[in-house]
Amino acid sequence: MSSTSRLRGIDPAVFWPAIAITAAFILWGAAAPDSLATVTKATLAAIINGFGWGFVVSTAMFLAFAGFLAISRFGKIRLGADDELPEFSTVSWVCMMFSVGMGIGLMFWGVAEPVFHFGAPPHGLAAPQSKEAALIAMEYAYFHWALHPWAIYAIVGLAIAYFTYRKGLPILISSAFTPLLGSAVNGPIGKTIDILALIATLFGTATSLGLGAQQINSGLNFLWGTGEGTGIDLAIIAVLSVLFILSAVSGVGKGVQFLSNTNMVVAAALLLFLAVVGPTVFILNTFTEALGEYLTNLVAMSFRTAAFSDGKWLSSWTIFYWAWWISWAPFVGVFIARISNGRTIREFVIGVLFIPSGVTFLWFTIMGGTALHSELVGVGGLVEAVNTKGAAISLFALLEQYPATAITSFVAIFLVAIFFISGADAASIVMGMLSSRGTLEPARVTVVLWGILAGASACVLLVMGGLEGLQTASIIAAAPFLVVMVGLCISLWMALLDDLEGRAEPVAPLPEASPLIATVAAE
Repeated sequence: MSSTSRLRGIDPAVFWPAIAITAAFILWGAAAPDSLATVTKATLAAIINGFGWGFVVSTAMFLAFAGFLAISRFGKIRLGADDELPEFSTVSWVCMMFSVGMGIGLMFWGVAEPVFHFGAPPHGLAAPQSKEAALIAMEYAYFHWALHPWAIYAIVGLAIAYFTYRKGLPILISSAFTPLLGSAVNGPIGKTIDILALIATLFGTATSLGLGAQQINSGLNFLWGTGEGTGIDLAIIAVLSVLFILSAVSGVGKGVQFLSNTNMVVAAALLLFLAVVGPTVFILNTFTEALGEYLTNLVAMSFRTAAFSDGKWLSSWTIFYWAWWISWAPFVGVFIARISNGRTIREFVIGVLFIPSGVTFLWFTIMGGTALHSELVGVGGLVEAVNTKGAAISLFALLEQYPATAITSFVAIFLVAIFFISGADAASIVMGMLSSRGTLEPARVTVVLWGILAGASACVLLVMGGLEGLQTASIIAAAPFLVVMVGLCISLWMALLDDLEGRAEPVAPLPEASPLIATVAAE
């Protein structure tokens, strides 16, 4: 079967415009990276200066809306028929959510972010490298990685799951706009929504791939003195992209799924190692106090803008993170929706918001807490390492202070590499679904093509500006999809009101969860 025939399942009105936009970006970056960097920086400045507040307010509202749905009467509505059983057991459902989480990001920032904030506290709220700065550093790490990002994922996943399983519509972002647009979801407006979702996913994935390549580069140099530089970053992206493509075309998705599950076990072992050989009591104390400060200041942090704060810091950290999560929302949302058939809205929101957030608290407490203990009373030197060598070196610089450095550093490189491969695999499958009318099994050549384009985009962004280039692309790609997410909330609200008003009897109680443990299609 030819490649052309294998592409027959695509939606031309979505696939080709998205391909054209992506190809134009890659060619522009390859031919004139300085020109592209200049334009993107100017675009970023315009977005931050004119609409940075929009990211802040919208993300806070997504969290509030998700929480409201969970505790309100809408929480009883099931994502499927009223008497439908969950497709997956609760344990299986939770484990699969972790498989699409923040793997590369957690590996990259788990040590780096608390150390950054410790050396330069957000908004000048404490003296640098003080105990107060350490507490604020943990507080903001929790803020950027826990409830808010998972609320973004929950909103998109909930909307898609509701309209797919309860209304029987294709698993597309545009399907969730049916109450607002009616039959227009099948026209240019609906296609534009799916194109924006595709572009946001592509650049969100590219950002993660770029971060992963930088960290693998630093790890290899740390272990074997291979040197560091953009050229090596690009080579790493190329090699791992080939591995992903081989995985996709050879039908070893089960192998990648096995490696992903192994990855979670290995990551847990690395955390346990640091918790045991590191400052265990300090870690426990840090978790208790930092979590209390986070919950106490959650509302104030959620609405802090550049009006009376450090606008440059806000755009580099909080707004970047909100944009990054928004750019990942179509991918993660579709995946979570795919595995949530039969759950109630209350069960969905609680499961998506609080369980991953709990893991995030644990991850940053152990990684970041161990690093901060080193800075306050231990060997130290992590702030200097991050400032001089970059964020990618931070985890390896910390592991160097504990036994079995070579082994733990190699394990860290392994974790990043497998997160890279499995993440690219899953994200490309979702991009294939979005460009193929929502089919659960997009053509393999379509999936491979999106994987190649994600890798190529990551290369362009690294050449264009390294970490700054990755952050810039995420914010620019996420800005239009932020508007889409606001529309999702309105459309979902309208549909839920109609759902309850049209119901003659109360929603059936939650049945016993099915013991079935299955795999997601094409994984």
